[in-house]
Amino acid sequence: MTTTAAPPPAATREAYGPALVKLAEAGCDIVALDADLSASTGGNKLAASFPERWFTVGAAEANMISIAAGLASTGKTVYAASFAVFMPGHCFDQIRVHIAQQRMNVKLVASHGGISVGEDGASAQAIEDLALMTSLPGMNVVVPCDAVEADAMIRSAAEDEEPWYIRLGRPKLPVVYTDGASFELGRADQLRDGSDVTLIACGLMVEPTLHAADALSEAGISARVLNMATLKPLDDEAIIRAAEQTGAIVCAEEHNVIGGLGSAVARTLALHRPTPMEQVGINDTFGQSGPWQSLLTKYGLTAESVVDTAKQAIERK
Repeated sequence: MTTTAAPPPAATREAYGPALVKLAEAGCDIVALDADLSASTGGNKLAASFPERWFTVGAAEANMISIAAGLASTGKTVYAASFAVFMPGHCFDQIRVHIAQQRMNVKLVASHGGISVGEDGASAQAIEDLALMTSLPGMNVVVPCDAVEADAMIRSAAEDEEPWYIRLGRPKLPVVYTDGASFELGRADQLRDGSDVTLIACGLMVEPTLHAADALSEAGISARVLNMATLKPLDDEAIIRAAEQTGAIVCAEEHNVIGGLGSAVARTLALHRPTPMEQVGINDTFGQSGPWQSLLTKYGLTAESVVDTAKQAIERK
């Protein structure tokens, strides 16, 4: 019997350029813009293969958003990329007025999200971007857990004419979907079943949450794991079902605990099924410079933190 080795670790941002090339090769009427960061976002791969579909605007994120809206108004499917700290950070008003209010077919691809930017420090670490983008009516907000899901997500976005915000990351992460992933907007993916507690995670917190479920199992605790890759529209049904069947919820995210995944899940629980709930995330503080793995440990974004927090949620039943 032979087994296939798991793919090597990869950053979710590494999926962006190849996904654009696949879309162009498939005949999708896409164009892509970048704000002087294409070597880091990966968009330069489209520039190399389909230069007529590629536009770079320099370090001018607000202008890029306006240009993206203009191109979308001609019928194009537009991808616009920058770092999460710059988009939405530098151009929220343009996104609000030109993209969200007009429901433009623009996919905003924000690389280098969260504190895992590492040594670049607090000024480069976007910990509030999901709160900003989920606040915009009509904006779809998604966070892949690995490069495989990121590829499926980026290509799936081209099939939809609504605006999207896709948050990608810098560090190379273990691959969760070793056999490939299909992405469906607004649907949580149940990675493990369980009866005592439900662990809901997104982005780079999905993989350590799976390790946490293993550790809890060894302690006799059955943990369900949901990959909530779509923050908006949120899979309310999966959350309510998990609350009914397990009676305790833990949310884990690389984002401020205010305004991100945990806040969205808490709203659903409060409205439909009040349930003991705890959060693992950045506790309303800015990050600092340091190796990204060390920062995750410092701010409690670890499997061990998920385990401890799950036990707290269960005690509240």
